[in-house]
Formats: sequence, structure tokens, C-alpha cells
Amino acid sequence: MRWRKSKRRWKRSLTGICFLLPGFAGTVCFTLVPFFRTVVRSFQNALGTAFVGVENYRTVLGNTAFRMAAGNTLRFTCFCIPLLIAGSLVLAVILQYQKQAKNWMKSMLLVPTAVPAASVVLVWKLLFHSNGLLNHVLLATVGTKVEWMTTSASFWVLVLSYLWKNLGYDMILWMAGLAGIPEEIYEAARMDGAGERACFFRITLPNLLPSLYTISVLSFLNSFKVFREAWLVAGDYPQQDMYLLQHLYNNWFRDLAFDKISAAAVLTALVVFVLILLLQWAWEREM
Repeated sequence: MRWRKSKRRWKRSLTGICFLLPGFAGTVCFTLVPFFRTVVRSFQNALGTAFVGVENYRTVLGNTAFRMAAGNTLRFTCFCIPLLIAGSLVLAVILQYQKQAKNWMKSMLLVPTAVPAASVVLVWKLLFHSNGLLNHVLLATVGTKVEWMTTSASFWVLVLSYLWKNLGYDMILWMAGLAGIPEEIYEAARMDGAGERACFFRITLPNLLPSLYTISVLSFLNSFKVFREAWLVAGDYPQQDMYLLQHLYNNWFRDLAFDKISAAAVLTALVVFVLILLLQWAWEREM
């Protein structure tokens, strides 16, 4: 009997390994190996023929364009992610109570997620061009117009695009977390005299902490995708408040500066990894 049980257990383990092996092999071949190669290239010259130590990192950290792009990316992330998480949570809570409007509101907010980047660019040009729709409205009402894409206002256009594109996606994730909270808890709290505010802060928010970690990480990773629209509408060298790390990497790649790209990519990966670890630590501490 023991032999049969151990044989059955071994077959189940082998089945699980075979199931995971293709995905693991793909991760190793297309993610881990290229990243390891990038780390190696960050200590070599542009041609990869000589070892230069940490000289590439000194060059990158002393580069004005890198500091500006990193600062803009950090400012964009720090501003957008809290606003996105809070806004999507508010919408999710509202739709949770407004049963009649739930379906059409969800569809309306999810449409931007499925809109191609090229279509978003057309909307940008229609709205924010110097002779676009918004400036026509401003001229008719205020008498002045705003150069949206050639002044510091371009940063807020980028913020608006990111929020518009990701608000519905995060809202659905929050709604999935809200659906997992048993209704009996709310009923028991209301029977004890708790109001809606107390239920939200004492029941809803604590039970949404596991969702908060997932949504925060996904929102952070999605913030890097805003480069597509920014590049399509403003090109390689947009207004400086709109110049992100992805613009810098694209320009360096065009110039075949693989040494600087590798060093900057490693630095970015380390920062992202540390931030995700900090989020996980904060989440586990709250739990």
C-alpha cells in the first residue's frame, strides 16, 4: 500500500512539473536569460568587447536627460497611482450600491481599456491641439487658449490619459474584492448600530487589503505603458515635462548606445523590485 501511495504521489508530482515546465522554460528563455545578459552588458562597452566596470552607471547617473526622465517618471507615478487607486475604489463602491446603473457604467468605463493607442492619439489631437476642441471652447469663454502639448500642461494631459485608460480596469478589480466580502458581516454590523461610514472603514477597507496590493502593483506596471500614446502624439523629443524614461531608452536604442541602455535598465529594474518589495512588506504588516 505504501508503495502504491508513493507511486501515485510521484505521478501527481510529475504531472504538475510537466504542466509548469513550458511556462517556466518560456520565462527562463525570454525573461531571465535576456535580463542576465543585460546585467552583463551593463559592465561592458557599447560593443560588448571590453569590461568597463561601473563606468556605465556613472555615465547614466550623471546624464542630464536620464535625471530629467527619471524625475518625470517618478513624479508621474507618485501622482497618478494614488489618484487612480482612490478614484477607482470610489467608483467601485458607488457601483456596488447602484445596482441599476452597474452594467452600463461598467461598460462605459471599460471602453478606454480596449481602445487602441492609435485611436487615443486621434482623440488627443482633436482635443489638445493648439487649434483643437478645448482651445476653441477656451477662446469662446475666456478669450485665451492653452498650448497643451508644448508647455508644462503636457504633463497633465499625460496624467489624464493614464487615468482615463486604467480607471475602469482597476474599478473591476476593486469590485471583485468587494464581491468577496460576505453580506452577513454588514448585516450584523448594522444590527449593532453601525452606520455606512463605520461599515466602510471598519469592514470594507480592512477586507480589501489583499486587493490593494495586487491593484497597486498592476497600476504601477501599467504606468509604464503610457509611453505609447506619448510617443505617438509627440515623437522622440516631447515637451520636457512629458519626457519619460521610455523616451530616453528609445533614443539611446536608436543611437545603439547599448552600454547606457543596459545600465539604465538594470537601475530601473532594481528600483521597481525594491518598490514592489516595500509594497509587499507594508501589506504583510497590515495583514
